[in-house]
Amino acid sequence: MIPDPPPAARDLFGSRLPRIEAYAELLAGPGVERGLIGPGETERLWDRHLLNSGAVAELIPAAPGRKPLQLADLGSGAGLPGIVLAIMLPEVSVTLVEPMARRTVFLQECIAQLGLSNAQVRRGRAEELAGEIEADVVTARAVASLDRLAGLAAGLARSGGLVLAIKGAAAGTELDQARPVLRRLGATGTEIVVAGAGLLDRPTTVIRFRTRENARVVHRPGRGGRPRQRT
Repeated sequence: MIPDPPPAARDLFGSRLPRIEAYAELLAGPGVERGLIGPGETERLWDRHLLNSGAVAELIPAAPGRKPLQLADLGSGAGLPGIVLAIMLPEVSVTLVEPMARRTVFLQECIAQLGLSNAQVRRGRAEELAGEIEADVVTARAVASLDRLAGLAAGLARSGGLVLAIKGAAAGTELDQARPVLRRLGATGTEIVVAGAGLLDRPTTVIRFRTRENARVVHRPGRGGRPRQRT
């Protein structure tokens, strides 16, 4: 059994809270049974996972033009934050990118049981899907350190796309270590921002940057392990 949603959940999720609660039940049931999240995380589902993910919705920009905004959730795992964002932002098209079969099965079950017509699953590693997915926004949570994550995320983003990497207390250190990679990728507007301030006891820390304009960065290592670029 999971705890009742805290007051902040009602404020953050509003009318979509019942669907978030249904997702929480999936995480606490099949998610734990299949090893997607640890049994000890059940008591912390709201504060550590669902609220932490949902706060990111405020950082998602409006769709460019008339087409729906395309969001790719890199290394989606159990669907955090991708499933949460798909529930909160029904006008956004969400692609859950995940290489592990048992996780993709769980994600597909979540999409079906929650009735998420705006979400789909793509099984594969980011390196394999680079150039095939061109998202307006790429999100990632607990995937890799920023110096590795930056190139993977850029490979799934369109030219000038937005990357939102959910991080913790070490965000500043990770950003400092990743600056050479970010410069090589041509990233712009790199900054640390918080989401959910004034609402959550522990606001979500996010490293945000945009990919190089007028170039596709395809993270398929060539000589020296550096990303290749297509212009």
